[in-house]
Amino acid sequence: MSSAPATLTVFIPLTIRKRNGRPKIMPPADLAPEYDDKGVDPHILRSIAKAWSWRRKLDSGQVATIQDIATAEDVTPVYVGRVLKLAYLAPAVLERLLIERRSPAVSVKDLGLAVDLPWLEQEKAVFG
Repeated sequence: MSSAPATLTVFIPLTIRKRNGRPKIMPPADLAPEYDDKGVDPHILRSIAKAWSWRRKLDSGQVATIQDIATAEDVTPVYVGRVLKLAYLAPAVLERLLIERRSPAVSVKDLGLAVDLPWLEQEKAVFG
C-alpha cells in the first residue's frame, strides 16, 4: 500500500483590490455575483443598523425620546432623527440593500430623504 501525500494544495483564484485604502478580496469574474462589485457602502449599512437598534429601543421603552438616544450615543438629536428615518425604508429597498447587497445610487443623506416618498417610489429613487 502506498500512503497518501501528507499535504493537499488548493488553488483558489482571487483578486485583491483596494477599497477606501483597505485591501478587499474579490472572487474571480466568472464567479462574481451579478450585482455591482462595489457593494453597499459600509456607512449605509451601519446607519441602517443604528436606525433599527434605536427604533427597537424606542419601541420597547428602553429609551423614551430621541434626546435620550442622543445623550447615550453622544450625538445630536438632529443626527438621531435623520438616521432613525432609515428604519422606515420600504421593505423592497431594505432587501436590495441588505440581502442582495446592491449599491444605491444615492448617499446616506439622500437615502434619508427617500424615506419620505411612498414605498412604491422609494426603490426607483434609491436605485435609479
